[in-house]
Amino acid sequence: MEETVEAPEEVEEEELEAEGTEEDVEKEEAEEAAEEEEAEEEEIAEVEEEGEVEKKEELEEEIVEEKFYTIPLGKAWISPRKKRAPKAVRIIRGFVEKHMKIRTEAEGEEEAEFLVISNEVNEKIWSRGIEKPPRKIRVRAVKDKEGVITVHLAEGD
Repeated sequence: MEETVEAPEEVEEEELEAEGTEEDVEKEEAEEAAEEEEAEEEEIAEVEEEGEVEKKEELEEEIVEEKFYTIPLGKAWISPRKKRAPKAVRIIRGFVEKHMKIRTEAEGEEEAEFLVISNEVNEKIWSRGIEKPPRKIRVRAVKDKEGVITVHLAEGD
């Protein structure tokens, strides 16, 4: 039995070649992975754009009624200073319930309608603190298919 022993120089050359090919393979894999990620991101962006269009269409379809109101909040200023902003929110709620004709369970309906005041309206009321709510506010009230009324700030406010 004869064993072949390679010269140390040949072993080193083979190792260098193997290392070189490993680095090349790693670079190629990294490039392929980057290309795949870019392709996936593009696909996701396309799907998101389509989804946004669909969402906008769905929102437009769901709107049954939309009205703009300027709600006077002067009566909130009759309250004590530390209760004015909460009073303004109650005034908005009462105004929208009255003008959008919200049905309640007491009226014999199967499902009551709900009123949701958006965060942007709440932030507008509270923007100057509890003591100084605005004297009036312009809002957009939207009623959807399910009877949920959402109050948003009017555009441009």
